[in-house]
Amino acid sequence: MDNPQEKLRTGELKLYALEKYMEADEAVKIRREYIEEATGADLSSIGKYTIPITKVVSRNIENMIGCVQIPLGTAGPLVVNGEYANGSFWIPLATTEGALVASINRGCSAISKAGGADVRIFKDAMTRSPVFAAKNISHAADSVRWIEENFSAIKEAAEKTTSHGKLVGISTYTAGTSVYVRMSYKTGDAMGMNMATIASEAAAKVIEEATGLLLIASSGNMCCDKKPAAINAVEGRGKTVSAGVFLSDELIRTVLKTEAELLIEVNMRKNLVGSARAGALGFNAHAANVVAALFLACGQDAAHVVEGSNCITTAEAADGGVYVSVTLPSLQVGTVGGGTSVACQNECLRMLDCAGDGKAMKFAEIAVSAVLAGELSLLSALAAGQLGKAHKELGRG
Repeated sequence: MDNPQEKLRTGELKLYALEKYMEADEAVKIRREYIEEATGADLSSIGKYTIPITKVVSRNIENMIGCVQIPLGTAGPLVVNGEYANGSFWIPLATTEGALVASINRGCSAISKAGGADVRIFKDAMTRSPVFAAKNISHAADSVRWIEENFSAIKEAAEKTTSHGKLVGISTYTAGTSVYVRMSYKTGDAMGMNMATIASEAAAKVIEEATGLLLIASSGNMCCDKKPAAINAVEGRGKTVSAGVFLSDELIRTVLKTEAELLIEVNMRKNLVGSARAGALGFNAHAANVVAALFLACGQDAAHVVEGSNCITTAEAADGGVYVSVTLPSLQVGTVGGGTSVACQNECLRMLDCAGDGKAMKFAEIAVSAVLAGELSLLSALAAGQLGKAHKELGRG
C-alpha cells in the first residue's frame, strides 16, 4: 500500500483496518509508528517481540502495536499429589514484583520436603446469569416456577450451541420484577466464559417464549464475572479446589524459620479475623499475587484474578506440627482457547504439561498448590518478622 501513514492521517484509512491490506507484522509496525508520531513517545521496545502474531491479531487483540514484556521467573520444584496432577513441577510466574518468586520458591521447598501438597477439586462449573424483566411479582413467581420445572428443555437448548459444554445446574433469584437465572456449565478444558454465554443466550430464548419474560441482558451480574462477589465465594465459579500440607515442627523451624504456634496465630489474626473485620471476601495473605503471576505466564484471563482471590487459608494445630490449607472456590482456568495458544504462554503451559485438551483439571491442581506455597512463605515471614528484611535484602523499596 502506498503511503499508509498519510492515509491514516487523512482518515482515508482506519487504524483498526490495517490488517485487511497487509501482513500482520507490517500492520503492527505501521500502527506503532503512527502512535509514536501522535504521542511523541519512543515505542521501540514495544516493537520487539518473537511471538507469531497472525492468529493473535485475529483472535486475541485489536489495534495491536507490539508487546509488553513481563519478566518471567520460576519457582519449584513443587510436589503435587492430586487426582490429575501428580509429580514435581516448575511453576512459571510472570511479575514485576520483587521478592514474589523468591517467596513462592521457599513455599515450594517446604511443601516438597513435606512430601507434597494434597489436592482435590470439589466442583467444576462456569456460570452465566441472564436477567429478565417480569410484568409484576406474580409473573416473576410463575416464571421462576416454570424454569425450575423445565430444566430439561432449557438444557437441550443450551447444549445445542456447543459440542463441549454441558448445563449442569440452574439457580433462580429475584429482585422485584427482575428475574436472574444463574446457569452452571461444564466447559471441558476451556475456561468457558464464551461457551457459557452463547449457550445461555439460546436457553434464554426458550425461557422468554415459554414464560413471557423479557430478556434484558445475557449477563445480569449474578454470574458474577470479574467482580468481587460473595456468590462466587459461597457457590463457586469455575473450579472449586483445595490444597493442604502437613508441616512438622522441625521443617517449620529449618525451612520457614518460625514456629508452628506463631504461624497459626498469624493466620488466625491476619487472614481470618483481620479479613472478617475488614469485610473482605478473601481470607488469605496474598493469593491474588500467585494467581496473577501464574495467569499472566500461562495465557489466562487476567481479570479473573478477582475471583481467584476468593481464597480461604487455614492453619490448624496437628500432632507434631501444623496442617495448612487453601481453598479457592472460584478458580477459573483453561488450557485451550483464549491466550493459551499464544506462543510464550503456551510454552509456559508446556512447562507444566498443561497445554491442550485434557489438562485443565491438572492445571487447576497445580495452581492451587502454588497458592499454598505463596501463603505458607508469607505467613512464615510475617511470623518470623522477616518480611521487611526480605524486601530490604532484595533491594525492594
